[in-house]
Amino acid sequence: MNIKSQKDFFSGLMFAVIGGAFAYGATSYNIGTGARMGPGYFPLSLGVLLALLGSLIMFKSLVVETADGEKIGGWAWKPLLYIICGNVLFGILLGGLPSLKLPAMGLIAAIYGTTIVVSKAGNVFVLKEVLILSTVLSIGSYLAFVVLLKLQFPVWPTFITG
Repeated sequence: MNIKSQKDFFSGLMFAVIGGAFAYGATSYNIGTGARMGPGYFPLSLGVLLALLGSLIMFKSLVVETADGEKIGGWAWKPLLYIICGNVLFGILLGGLPSLKLPAMGLIAAIYGTTIVVSKAGNVFVLKEVLILSTVLSIGSYLAFVVLLKLQFPVWPTFITG
C-alpha cells in the first residue's frame, strides 16, 4: 500500500475513527425509525456519514497521485495553545470558578476574552479589528441565545447584576 498524500490519509483516518466512535456511542440510545426518530438516530446518522466521508478521503489519498506526497509538517504549537486556552477561558469566564472564589463574568466578557486570546493564534494581531469582531460576536450571541432562544445563563458579571 502506497500512501500518495499523507495529509489526506491521516485526516481521513481521523474522520473515520471519530465518526465510527460517534456511531458506536449512538447505539446505546434508542435509534427509532425514519418516521419516529429516537435520540440516537441523528448521532448515528451523522457518525456513519462522517466515517464514510473519512473512508472516501483515505481511499483518495491512496489513489490520487500528488507531486510531493503532501507530507505532514510539524505541530503548530502556538495556534494550538492559544485556541485551547481560549476555550478554557470561555468556560471559566462564563461560569466562574467557585473553588477559587472567581465569580461568573457572563457571556459578553467570555466572548471578548476568548476572541482576544484566540486571535493571538494568527500571525497578525490588530486590537481594533479584534474588538470590532468581539462586539459583533457578542451582539449576535446575545440576540441568538438570550433574546430568540430565551436561554438562561449569565450575560453580565455577577457583581454587576447581583
